[in-house]
Parts: sequence; structure tokens; C-alpha cells
Amino acid sequence: MKLSTALLLLYLSALCISCQGEKIEKAKQDRPNIVFIMSDDHAYQAISAYSDHLIETPHIDRIANEGMLFTNACVTNSICAPSRAVILSGKHSHLNGKIDNIFPFDTTQVTFPQILQASGYQTAMFGKLHFGNNPKGFDQFKILPGQGSYYNPDFITKYDSVINVEGYVTDIITDMTIDWLANERKEEDPFFLMYLHKAPHREWLPAKRHYEKFMQRSFPEPETLFDDYEGRGSAAKEAEMNLLTHMNWAGDSKIPPEVLKEMGIPQTAKWDHQAYKNTVGRMTPAQKADWDKIYGPMIEDFKKNYPNMSKEDQMRWRYQRYMQDYLGSIASVDEGVGEVLDYLDEAGLSENTIVVYTSDQGFYLGEHGWFDKRFIYNESFKTPLLVKWPGVIEPGTKNTQMVQNLDFAPTLLEAAQAPVPEDMQGVSLIPLFQGATEGFRDAVYYHYYEYPSVHMVKRHYAIVTEEYKLIHFYYDVDEWELYDRKADPHEITNVYDDPDYAEVVTKLKDQLADLREHYQDSPELAQEWIERYEGLPRWWE
Repeated sequence: MKLSTALLLLYLSALCISCQGEKIEKAKQDRPNIVFIMSDDHAYQAISAYSDHLIETPHIDRIANEGMLFTNACVTNSICAPSRAVILSGKHSHLNGKIDNIFPFDTTQVTFPQILQASGYQTAMFGKLHFGNNPKGFDQFKILPGQGSYYNPDFITKYDSVINVEGYVTDIITDMTIDWLANERKEEDPFFLMYLHKAPHREWLPAKRHYEKFMQRSFPEPETLFDDYEGRGSAAKEAEMNLLTHMNWAGDSKIPPEVLKEMGIPQTAKWDHQAYKNTVGRMTPAQKADWDKIYGPMIEDFKKNYPNMSKEDQMRWRYQRYMQDYLGSIASVDEGVGEVLDYLDEAGLSENTIVVYTSDQGFYLGEHGWFDKRFIYNESFKTPLLVKWPGVIEPGTKNTQMVQNLDFAPTLLEAAQAPVPEDMQGVSLIPLFQGATEGFRDAVYYHYYEYPSVHMVKRHYAIVTEEYKLIHFYYDVDEWELYDRKADPHEITNVYDDPDYAEVVTKLKDQLADLREHYQDSPELAQEWIERYEGLPRWWE
């Protein structure tokens, strides 16, 4: 059932008044609970259900083993706050207003948690929202301010203003989540719970229990670690996310600022030293002593070996340092997911609970020599998506359709038997849950806006099918790229000008124009966003 926004607001008001009736109470008991788990910058290639070459994630894998693994799940705009706005609103960035991390979300819009709450669901959010300090539609929330901190984090709460909690952020968010399930959940109501991790967002810091294990490991290098971007346009060549030249030595690689000054190594970015102080410097003396025991020897080895390292040696060293902390951070996320799944089992809730695991987007783990996201190339564009729903999704199934974070809102609303606003642009995934793939979309639309800015990834929009990816980079360039996703999974050969692909280009350009019209995007609207953006201060310079 899709409703216009005006009718929806009237419906929600009426529903709030009538939801005390016996009929509504009975309906509520029949509807599934929903646990929505999202991590931040969790690359699909760092989940063993997708690939076990980097890390084992047995608890996250349980969701796929008991449900469905999506192999072509993707985002509409690969950057944190915009992705979250798309998830909550079910609309592309150009309509919800959150085109990048700077522009504000349009808070007049109805989000799907508001609809669930008005439809009789008890709602709660714990962890990282990343934009706005008063999320609408939640009976309870405890959220990190902005990016939040790995150690001894602050939380903005619904009832107690700002609180500080000593400990490791992933464990704290997990404890808050389970405590709500055990002590605040109303047994007579269905519930919607957002369990949102900060990890593994930059600057990566594992829990103490994972220091030694991950610092001792060496990880396989991606085939494209030393990519030279030959044959591609200016976008890949000019991006500033190379592990060697753009990753911070202090904040990211954890070399203390005083050591860098002693060795004459300058800051990579103007916030490099401060990032170290904001992360490692936040630890208590006892926490810092535990950190020093494991990281101290690494720092001493670096001081000894760095003068003799070639650029290639430095690149390899930085990749390993990156993986040790990034993957070490994921280990705690996996453990936390396991604790929540165990609680659902033990409390007898699993059989009537939908569990979703995803990330706000993908992430580069050294592919093309990069870290971060933003691009539409696979490692950034694709996102993990694992869903279990007993009695609806057959355990251990896989799906290859082009699904997007745009689809989460209408899917969960339909599952909850709640109204879906007609201006939501996603589509329900429930037919896919049940194995009905015929007639599902054959292409998705993508648009990235935050340029010029940190990492300097050029503005671009694109169409992606299971077979191809056609990209238009614009603003200060006019460049097209086409990738054959089947023949070239690493996306290193731009075949846009290849005569053998001329018909593909023509067909995809027509489809792209249709998609832009369908999603109410246009060159004129893109230019409007550019003009608004150019008036903002250039904070990264």
C-alpha cells in the first residue's frame, strides 16, 4: 500500500489514536520484529560469507547461513551520511537533501522508523547515526555525536542528554542493544531496533583483546595494489586516497606525532597529528599501557626500518598496518553480532524476527592502491547485505539482483504491514526473499556529489547492470567510462571507446537517461547542487 505524504500523515495520526484497540493489538502480535544491523565502511570483501581470504566472520555469516546473501547489493551514493539518509527516507540524495556530508538532511521528510513507530512498533536506535542529534521515530536512542570515538565514547541520549561511557565503543553499543532487548522491550509490541556500529570507520582502533592476534598477522595483497590507472580517465588518477601518499602516518598508521617529528616525516593532512590525539589520546592510562605493549614494538621497528624502505616497501608496510587495525576492528563487530543473535535465540524471538546486516557502503582495502570509498567502482559501490527471516527466506540462499540501500525502507515497511509513501523510490525486496526474481529491476542509478573535497573524487553519475557499468564524470571534466563487469571484475579496462562495445554504450546511455528521469534527477538539478556547494567554505584545505 503506497500513500501520498499528505495522506500518510493523516493515516499515521489516525493510527496512533486507534492503535489501542483490540484489533490493532492482535495485528501487532502477528507482525515480525526487525533488527537492522549496520556497520560503517565495512567492505563486503571483509566478510567471510563473501570471501574468507582476509578474515573469518562466523557470526555475521550466520545471517547468510540462516537466510539470504545478496551478491549485487549496492548504494546510491557511496559516502556515510548520504547513505544513511537514503536508507531512512527511501529516496535518492538529490531529493532528501543530504547529497554529501556537509548539506543537511531535509528533516521535514517522513522516515520509515516514524511510520513503524506510528504503526505500533516499539523503536530504538543505538550507535552511530552520523547526522542529526534527535532522530525521529524512536522511543529510545543513544547515539554517538558525529563520528564518535572508539575508546571511552560520548553518547547523545533521548532522556539523559550527553553521557560518557568508559570502554570500547563496539562492546558498549552491543551492551546497550542487548540491555534494551532484555529490560525495555515491551513483550506485547513488535519492535524495530537499529544496532549501528562505528567500526570499522577510520581511524581504525581494535579492542584490546584483538591487538596481538591482528598485529602478528600478514594479509594477502590485492592484485591491484600497485595500480597505475593506465587507460582510465583523470578521475582515478587524480583521486587522493592512495595508501602511500594520502593515508595519515599518525592517525591512520598509528605512528605517534613526536616520532614523526623526530624523523622529519611531515603530516599527510592538516588533521593527521590531531587525529592521533583524538583516538589513541582518548585512552585511559591503563588502556594506553595495554596499547603500548603491542604497538610499541611496531613503532620501534618502524623507526629502525623506515630510512631504508623503498617506496614499494613503504606501500606494502602501510597496507599491512591498515589491514591489521581495520580487520581487528571488524572482529569485535562480528562478536557483537553473535551476542545479539544469541540473545534473540535464547529469548525465543528469532522465529519472528527479521535480521538485516549491511554497511553504509563498501570500502577499498588496498584495491587500486586505495582506502576510503566514494567511487562507483565495485569495492566502494557494492555493500554487504545479509538478511534472515525464518519462514519467509530459505536458509543458505543467494541472490544476484541489483538491489540498493534505497530499497530497505519500502521492504521493511511492507514486512511490517505498514503504509509505504508513494514518493519512496525504492522497491520491496520481499519477492526476492521468496525467490521471485522475474520482473525485478535490471539496472540501478548512482550519483556522487562531494567534489572538490577531501579525497578529491570527481562528481559522477552512472547506470549499473549485472553485466555493465557506464559512468559519466562531470563538473571539471567530461569523461565517460564503461566496464564489462563479467569480463573485467577488477575494473581496470575502460572499454567506452572500444568499437566492440559501441552498441552497449548506445543502449546504456538511453537507459541512463530514462533512469535519471525516473528518479527525478537531471543536468539542471546537478548544476543547482553545484552552485549551492561552491558557496560553502573549503574546510579540507
